Amino acid sequence: MITLTLAALALLLLVAFLVKELWRPANYPPGPRWLPIVGNTPLIRKMASQHGGLLANVFDKLSESYQSSVIGLKLGRERVVVGLGYAEVKDILCNEAFQGRPDNFFIRLRTLGTRLGITCTDGSFWNEQRSFVTRHLRQVGYGRQAMHEQIQTELTELLDVLDTRAEQPLWPGSILALSVINVLWTIVTGSRVAREDDRLQRLLELLQERSKVFDMAGGTLNQLPWLRFIAPEWSGYNLVRRFNKQLTEFFYPTIEEHKEDFSEDKAVDDLIYAYIKEMRDREGTSNNGSNFTEVQLTMIILDIFIAGGQTTSATLDLALMMMIVHPEVQDKVHREIDSQLEPNAIPHYDDRLKMPYVEAFLLEVQRYFSIVPVNGPRRAVVDCTLGGYRVPKDTTVLMGLRNVHMDPEHWGDPEVFRPERFLDEQRQIVNTERLLPFGQGKRRCLGETLARSCLFTFFVGVMKRFCLVGTDERSEDGTSMAPSLTLKPGITLSAKPYHVVFQPRKRT
Repeated sequence: MITLTLAALALLLLVAFLVKELWRPANYPPGPRWLPIVGNTPLIRKMASQHGGLLANVFDKLSESYQSSVIGLKLGRERVVVGLGYAEVKDILCNEAFQGRPDNFFIRLRTLGTRLGITCTDGSFWNEQRSFVTRHLRQVGYGRQAMHEQIQTELTELLDVLDTRAEQPLWPGSILALSVINVLWTIVTGSRVAREDDRLQRLLELLQERSKVFDMAGGTLNQLPWLRFIAPEWSGYNLVRRFNKQLTEFFYPTIEEHKEDFSEDKAVDDLIYAYIKEMRDREGTSNNGSNFTEVQLTMIILDIFIAGGQTTSATLDLALMMMIVHPEVQDKVHREIDSQLEPNAIPHYDDRLKMPYVEAFLLEVQRYFSIVPVNGPRRAVVDCTLGGYRVPKDTTVLMGLRNVHMDPEHWGDPEVFRPERFLDEQRQIVNTERLLPFGQGKRRCLGETLARSCLFTFFVGVMKRFCLVGTDERSEDGTSMAPSLTLKPGITLSAKPYHVVFQPRKRT
């Protein structure tokens, strides 16, 4: 009798569990049925493998299937809503209801087991930390002449490197990345690192490898975090932890040097000194629960390099690639640069105002490739609606930026690379309201000013000096090194390695 009762109770609990797992909230956005525990994860992974490994392509297909610009999913045990239309994406970006960040295993894995930094935090903590970083970055020159001059310094060294490699086939990606990383390093630490310094190359390698690991393991571990207990190596969990540890250890000596050399007057020299001063100012107060800690400082530095380094260099790499793919566009770029800059001039970000075609070209690169095709994740901080559908509190919310940038109803011919779409008859920049590479609203990208300046200054500097020519070379394994419009998948998309010849130009 007891056995029968226990069996009945177990069956009842199982049924209750299954009902809860399979339950779809009322007026939840349309989407595929999900399974207990794993949700839609197997389906999404299968669809991704069929569509180039890109989550954006999966959302495209689901949007077509359900005739909706809002899709409702469950990944693992986490409810996920995806906004794909411009109206929905703008609502997510600007509505206070969507300003949160999820507090899940993946987010904490990204931030070394904590919920720190700026990128993955929210609420009063995020507001306090972002405000401090924004204020002190400006204090040390961010967005001002000092930053633009630093970018010009890096451009000069980049051109020297390319001069030594002129007329030789090479992939510019790795060369460009070092220049962008060094700009960030100078702003954060107050000192420039020589290009040949092993630390710079090591930091670049760590960031690139960490990105690959998160692309490989992040989705699986976020949706099925229990895999770390039964398959820590296979799931990539141990690998992620190793890279996190190495990155933390990488920044440790720099922070220690700043602590040893600290003085009050140095707080205006760089971000690390400013943060150390804030930490020490709060030590003697009654506020023992200060949010300004050394671990938080480390996470802020990591956020800056992860967010700023890879996206900017990847976009610049794609811009140079398109010079080969579209030689007629390269001719127009050269003509505008030659007409607006003196032969010996070093380009400055302010020069964009007299180079509308170059500006339109760079905007089109960002639209056409959308290297962060799915943005987020956000968290609904209250019960709310999106596109008329219910979004329960604490639901994870994603944005399909690529869908917005490739919407045929707005762009007309989104599959065509056409910089002129951003120019009117008077050659003024127009039609940018639906271009969202840096987001909008309170969580707009903190590094936008730096990214725009680096992208314009480096691109114009390189194109002023060189003519870019493609090659018919193949790699050692026989792979073609011609440019490909199919990008490498990942959280941030990037160009597949390609070869280009930098031919010095002779201006007459």
